Amino acid sequence: MPLIDLPLDQLLTYPGRNPKPADFDAYWDRAMHELDAVPTSFELTDAEFQVDMVLCQHVRFQGVGSAALHGRFASPRHATGPVPLLVMHHGYAWKAAEWFSLMPWVAAGFAVLAPDVRGQGGESQDPGGHPGNTLRGHIVRGVEGAPEDLFFRAAFLDAAQAARVGAVLPGVDPVRMGTFGASQGGGLAVVCAALCPLVRSVSSVYPFLSDYQRVWEMDQAREAYEEIRLHFRIRDPLHQNHRAFFERLGYVDTQHLASRIQVPFQMLTGLMDTTCPPSTQFAIYNKVASPKEYVLYPDFSHEGLPQSSEILLKFFQRTLG
Repeated sequence: MPLIDLPLDQLLTYPGRNPKPADFDAYWDRAMHELDAVPTSFELTDAEFQVDMVLCQHVRFQGVGSAALHGRFASPRHATGPVPLLVMHHGYAWKAAEWFSLMPWVAAGFAVLAPDVRGQGGESQDPGGHPGNTLRGHIVRGVEGAPEDLFFRAAFLDAAQAARVGAVLPGVDPVRMGTFGASQGGGLAVVCAALCPLVRSVSSVYPFLSDYQRVWEMDQAREAYEEIRLHFRIRDPLHQNHRAFFERLGYVDTQHLASRIQVPFQMLTGLMDTTCPPSTQFAIYNKVASPKEYVLYPDFSHEGLPQSSEILLKFFQRTLG
């Protein structure tokens, strides 16, 4: 088959290129300690959109840095007992899925919480005094400051907080929680499962936010990863801080959190993906030590994957009971 990356046998052993900071684990232990101080209280309000069998509600809760976070919560209106919950993360620059697209999951017997990433297309706020979209440069934001300044540190903690809040939402069975998403959503699903032990299974579709140095070395720092290339062109044209730059991004590289996942893991990958190259995805997969499986689409790139919804549904039915 045609190749834009490594052949499959090498993908299955690929270790990743982006350096992992020596204090990575301590960094995330401190971050989780900060999150532990944030309450999991929430406010629910009924959405304008409603259907007979599904209750649609906005959920508002707090993230680190006093961020005001938002998600969409859809649950069976007439459930006879607690139902499993799926935390559904969205793609880069986008926002929580529309209500109608949550309906099939509820029809299959799940509740769904779809949080907005702070400062992107939805209603979660990126603190700093300006509500709305603050997207440009999220990957590299804070890279020249302290490690705690990295934007995705906060966004990763928000993913864990969403699961913590989800576990106490009405009608939810807290011991049957899964998480999933595609692209940025796939990366955040990895993070959510890695940082929140309440999550019992995870499905990640062509995950983003992994192995930044590999992306740059492949000359694929374009489209979603373009800000890496722009950072060097504008801030460091001679690459004098090359090593330090990628090591700093290593704090928010999803592959380095993947080893913390202790639950069933599934990954869907298009082998022609030039947005999130397959090797960067397998850098995550190869570090997961729990039961895992991959689904390959040899002729597909970063796009809709046929039958993927059915594959995800069967996976969650099997792993969440």
